[in-house]
Amino acid sequence: MSKTIRIGIIGTGGIARAHVAGYRTMDNVDIVAVADIVSGKAEQFIQAEQLGTALAFTDHRRLLELDLDGVSICTPNFAHHETTVDALNVGKHVLVEKPMSVTLEQSIDMVRASKKNDKMLTVGFQPRYDPNMEIVRSFVQSGELGKVYYVETGGGRRRGMPGGTFIRKDLAGAGAMADIGCYSLDMALNALGYPKPLTVSAFTSNYFGANPKYHSEADKFDVEDFGVAMVRLEGDIVLNYKISWAMHMDTLGATMFLGTDAGLKVTPAGTGPWSGVWDGKVGSIKLYHDVNKHHTESPIPIIEHSINLFNAKVQDFVHAIEQGGPAPIPGEDILYNQAIIDGVLRSAELKREVDIHIPQL
Repeated sequence: MSKTIRIGIIGTGGIARAHVAGYRTMDNVDIVAVADIVSGKAEQFIQAEQLGTALAFTDHRRLLELDLDGVSICTPNFAHHETTVDALNVGKHVLVEKPMSVTLEQSIDMVRASKKNDKMLTVGFQPRYDPNMEIVRSFVQSGELGKVYYVETGGGRRRGMPGGTFIRKDLAGAGAMADIGCYSLDMALNALGYPKPLTVSAFTSNYFGANPKYHSEADKFDVEDFGVAMVRLEGDIVLNYKISWAMHMDTLGATMFLGTDAGLKVTPAGTGPWSGVWDGKVGSIKLYHDVNKHHTESPIPIIEHSINLFNAKVQDFVHAIEQGGPAPIPGEDILYNQAIIDGVLRSAELKREVDIHIPQL
């Protein structure tokens, strides 16, 4: 009989409900405690989600005093760092929602806490569990493209600006770059094997979010709703990264990997004003190559599946706890995402290229 995995949940926003649903697919998981800084919210969440005897706390540190195997961090972005480090320091494995943190320094601190305490830190990028994402990675890693020298990724919603904590820099750290752009970065960097970012030259704006014509909370909107960056990666690779919450355009284009022997074009699934970004499934994959000296385009068959990507993410975390690791989506990798976002914001503010420095961990 398998050991019962005891889980705590910190933060009771909408994303926490998805975590509960994922844990409920596993018979050997017990959600034993919930914490939320707002008085009464943890109790309400426990009742709404029918979590039975789960304990409620307003202070996450009280929750962390319990005998827990793992913790889901479902707080607003600004609290990811403190709650994650606190959990790691008392010997709990952590699944933290994306984006990893608000600042690069916080992400570095989180990875160091994971290493110091020999506890797993995994970050919530559920699109990784689409088997078509593995097809993309396999093509890039196989060498069939030759040397990959240029990657273009990102995406954009014609209209898809959130509100609340997402649009305040003090709570979210960044806007579209952190909210949906981090998915694009993970897709590209994971396919490449997570090469180290070296420099960034970027531009950002919030012409839509800060305009009451387009957003009901324009007076509170102080993050970017659009950003574009040229990122130099080790291995002499250039990454063109672009993202938008709102724009007068249908798309910012597909993700492309250009290699010396072939190229790969990948488009996201979905239609409508909130689609066009890499937080869901793959729509199409096409290989551009030469056959007998003729330009050839080969569609790569998409794997049709009914995988609940979010459930798969939560299940993988539990399996990693059971098996003693490694982290399914390690913080050491996603640290590079945060380094790029940090570089984008610095470059945009300074209006020049900036270096990216990641210390030894």
